[in-house]
This record gives sequence, structure tokens and C-alpha cells, in this order.
Amino acid sequence: MSRSFPPVSIFGVPTDIGAGRRGASMGPEALRVAHFGEALAQRGVDVVDIGDVSGPKNPWLGPVDGYRHLAQVVAWNDAVFEASSSILRAGRMPIMLGGDHCLAVGSIAAVAAHCRAAGRKLRVLWLDAHTDFNTSRITPSGNLHGMPVACLCGIGPEALTRIGGHVPALLPSQIRQVGIRSVDQDEKRLVKEHALDIYDMRFIDEAGMKRTMEQALHGMDDNTHLHVSFDVDVVDPSIAPGTGTPIPGGIDYREAQLVMEMIADSGRLGSLDVVEVNPALDDKNITAELAVDLVESLFGKSTLMRD
Repeated sequence: MSRSFPPVSIFGVPTDIGAGRRGASMGPEALRVAHFGEALAQRGVDVVDIGDVSGPKNPWLGPVDGYRHLAQVVAWNDAVFEASSSILRAGRMPIMLGGDHCLAVGSIAAVAAHCRAAGRKLRVLWLDAHTDFNTSRITPSGNLHGMPVACLCGIGPEALTRIGGHVPALLPSQIRQVGIRSVDQDEKRLVKEHALDIYDMRFIDEAGMKRTMEQALHGMDDNTHLHVSFDVDVVDPSIAPGTGTPIPGGIDYREAQLVMEMIADSGRLGSLDVVEVNPALDDKNITAELAVDLVESLFGKSTLMRD
């Protein structure tokens, strides 16, 4: 089966401003070294790499009022919002190479604004070991890469929740989270209170990945824009060690491929984040290479031609 994909614009965001360990700032270059753009081009995708956005240096300070580096996180997310919005206005698919996962506030706020303006429905598929629904009140660390989903749902500092000009940028009903296996105690209460649709590893173990993805993708139609936010720590650290928050018991290689293949089969992919690749913690760039391999499957790579 032949699929066509919109033209793609890749941009890097070289910062670990929201993370608790240094090194994700080198993620965009690690993904490029693993031939990210070339891999998509070989699949017939029109790909342009527009380079990196810029922002403030990481001051590596402790939390203030429950947030680490809030002003710097806002600056980076403003830059991401502008880059993503410009790409979407040009009729291209934005792919953000992170950087840590706090940057999804800017990328998803841009997509949400684009969908509101175009009258399209938005579905966000959050592939992650963590729900990232912490707040300044309950966070154990103050690291903002643990808060982007909450911020997008309007729960967080105004400087982040207002990015894109619409608060909240998303409703919890628009999000599906897959691969979850690490949720802080108070965060568990918050995601239950807000009724997030979460497919944790127990659900995946019991139901299987096929049923999981059928449910996570259910209800989309031709007017749905699907944004995939892919944190490499969703994959088990035995095959993806190069990430700052590795959690044992993640999805395996074949499950990860099935996730990507079923997203590709949906035909709805409209934008993508690839985040939390940390080459300082990796082994010969195998995590970036795995990420590239999986993203190829998002763009139609499969063993056989399927109808």
C-alpha cells in the first residue's frame, strides 16, 4: 500500500532546561548523526532541516516556588511555538527534535492553535513512561519536563499555560497516554481527577499492544490532526539506555514498532516530537538510532505491503 505524507520540516531544540540530568541538549545532533532526515527522505518524504531554534543557557539552579528554570523554559517554549506555527502555516509537518519533554508545551500549543483556526479536531498521542502531570504543589523535583501535560490542560504557571493564547490549549479528553509506568503518588490522584485516558504497562500486558492502540486511535476521522509526542523513555531502557529518566519494564522493540505502524496505518499523523534522547547516557548512539528506526515506521516502513 502506498501512502503519501505531507512535506516535513525538522527543527532541533538543543536544551535540557526542563530536565533533572544534563545531556538532552545534545539530542538533536545525536538524531541527525543517526541520519534522521536522510531516513525520511529515503522513504520519499519531502524533508527540510531548518536547523535549531535558540534560547537561554541552562543555569542549573534549584527550584523557585516549585519550578526550576521557569523563565528559561518559557523562552524555549515560545521559540518552539513560533517555529512550529511557521511550519504549519507553510503547509508542512513540523517535527521537533528535542531536547527534553517540557518543550512539548510549545509544540502542542502551536498545533492546537492551528487546529482551532482550521476547524480541525486534535488528538494527542503521548508515548512516555511518565504522565507528566505534575504541578508546583506536588512535584518532588521542580523539573518542568514532568509538567507539560498539566500545563497544556491549563494547570500550571500562567507564563506557560497561556502560550498559544488559549487556556487551556488542550482538554484531557484530547490526550491518550501509552506506555505509562512511573507516576508520582499525588500525580496519580490528579490524573484520576482529570480523567486522563491512560494505557499503562499493566493495561498493555493484559490487553496487548494491538488492542491498546486500537483504543488509543479510536474515533479519529478525516478531520482529525494527530500529534505524536514520542519520549524515548517509553521504550525499555535495555534497548534505549540514552535517556535521563529510564524506567524498567517499558515496551519492547516489536511493541514499539507496532505502535508506529498502527499510527502510520491511521493516515492521520500531522506533527511529531522526538524528545529526551540523551547521548551523554547512551551507548554508541543506539538510542538515537532506535528512535530513527521507529520514526521510519511512522512514515510507512513495514515488512510487507499491506492493504
